[in-house]
Amino acid sequence: MYIYTAYNLCIHSEIPLLELIESDGSPDVIIRFGKLSHLPPETANWSNRVVGELHGKAKVLIEDGREITIEPVTGADNSKLSPNILGACMSVVLRQRGLLVLHASSIVVNNQAIAFMGGSGWGKSTLAGAFHGKGYQIITDDVMPVNLDDGYPLIIPSFPQIKLWPSAADSLGHNSNNLPPLYPNAPKLSYTFTDGFQRTAVPLKRLYVLAKGDQHQITKLTPQQAFPEVVRHSRDVDVLIAPDCVSTHLRQCASLIKTVSICRFTRKPNLMELPDLVALVEKDIEELTTSDRSKNHTLNTKVLAEVGNRE
Repeated sequence: MYIYTAYNLCIHSEIPLLELIESDGSPDVIIRFGKLSHLPPETANWSNRVVGELHGKAKVLIEDGREITIEPVTGADNSKLSPNILGACMSVVLRQRGLLVLHASSIVVNNQAIAFMGGSGWGKSTLAGAFHGKGYQIITDDVMPVNLDDGYPLIIPSFPQIKLWPSAADSLGHNSNNLPPLYPNAPKLSYTFTDGFQRTAVPLKRLYVLAKGDQHQITKLTPQQAFPEVVRHSRDVDVLIAPDCVSTHLRQCASLIKTVSICRFTRKPNLMELPDLVALVEKDIEELTTSDRSKNHTLNTKVLAEVGNRE
């Protein structure tokens, strides 16, 4: 078996996953080939057992956040399995392990995670790549696991790859002709890197919900506005539909919006203006940091005053 690490998990796989970092150790997750034709489809509704199909390429069984069993369709190109395993399948694994999993890419600013959330083709990876080009570390692309166990959201690192459209790759300074496709004839390209990957979990500070408009603008969302966006952009909500999965998911979304600042990030769809978008986010984060410092100063002053009064 091949042995890799991703999402703070040791993954043993019969299928090569070249995007991942090679590792060693006892398996947290095992990916193997197997026969699944005997399984009835209704098992897809179980919280710890999911049966599904990978876009007509294979049947898959995911169990207990630990095992992925795959039966490829006869004549299918197995080279196309890897992106589906690392996307849809690992999203289910991570959710079965108790994590909230968002459709988002994230970077590290001042030792805290800043995330860009939205649907496919909304520019999450392109924005993360633009920040990476300025020296910021990437922590996740497209699949963003959030650990809420300790009361504050921690982003779990994925692996050092971002998926880019050829035009986005060129705008970021990467020659699209030199980047491999995600799989043969795939429309998107794979950009892998060795420097600038965050390998340890980082607290989530700001979450941007991406949108398109006629001007660049960042607006803070109320909890009532933020909640449906987090629900909408969670991974595999149409797969994990068992009642306990749904209730856990909604509880996690409610917890997230209580502890993280969430904004709508409206952008003009123009790759030439990526530097302006990076500068706008940097300014927004600096203002958020300044506001936090002011609040902490005010709190410390009140605490000192109370201590003085007691004395």
